[in-house]
Amino acid sequence: MLSLNNVEVIYNKVILVLKGMSMEVPKGKIVGLLGANGAGKTTTLKAISGLLKPEDGEVTDGSITFMGKPIHNHEPEEIVRMGIFQVMEGRRVFEHLTVEENLIAGAYTRRGGNTQADLEMVYTYFPRLKERYKQTAGYLSGGEQQMLAIGRALMAHPKVMLLDEPSLGLAPLLVQEIFNIVQRINQEQGTTILLVEQNANLTLQVADYAYIMENGRIVLEGTPEELKENADVREFYLGLTEVGKRKSYRDVKHYKRRKRWLS
Repeated sequence: MLSLNNVEVIYNKVILVLKGMSMEVPKGKIVGLLGANGAGKTTTLKAISGLLKPEDGEVTDGSITFMGKPIHNHEPEEIVRMGIFQVMEGRRVFEHLTVEENLIAGAYTRRGGNTQADLEMVYTYFPRLKERYKQTAGYLSGGEQQMLAIGRALMAHPKVMLLDEPSLGLAPLLVQEIFNIVQRINQEQGTTILLVEQNANLTLQVADYAYIMENGRIVLEGTPEELKENADVREFYLGLTEVGKRKSYRDVKHYKRRKRWLS
């Protein structure tokens, strides 16, 4: 459904960020993209959604195709109308609008449809938003704003939803709740989801397939089961030693990734 083939992204015509990035996002699946800060995960999403230009970035090689058609030269609004909706890192809600006004704004690019029915659908997934539908979005908690951002994306009836670090800055119980809802949306609405995360444990719980990025390229990929059995993933992303004991921060902070990852 969504395919990246040897994509190269350069910022300011000199800074190479993505270096031959290739991945597949099949229809109706949840695909995880894991990696540390600076690996190129957010740049990958911006390359897909057309948001590189405002930051002086561009796709200089390779191709990004959606349903068989190249999209890497399209404007962001065209890509949204095609059915790709990105939920930005840091929530990015319209702070001075109410919860319901934020949700209605999400339906703006959609042609036709029953807005009231869509609102009720979102409220089914996020009951807290229904309780606060008249409240100004800027006064919501961080978790509620994240729910609102996902709900606003859902109002657009996206074919593909790009989620950028939905766990960022949230309490563990709230993160688990949001991940469970994301999984429900995928199963019940059939929405394809590309989930960018640092939280490997939760991502591997909900994803059908996952990729791991290092320095702008994919270094590992596989099903969650395969990745959980990989010694490198267990040590560097799940914080476990080969015998299953959790490593201390002192042990983890000085690690060096095995060179065979990039061979």
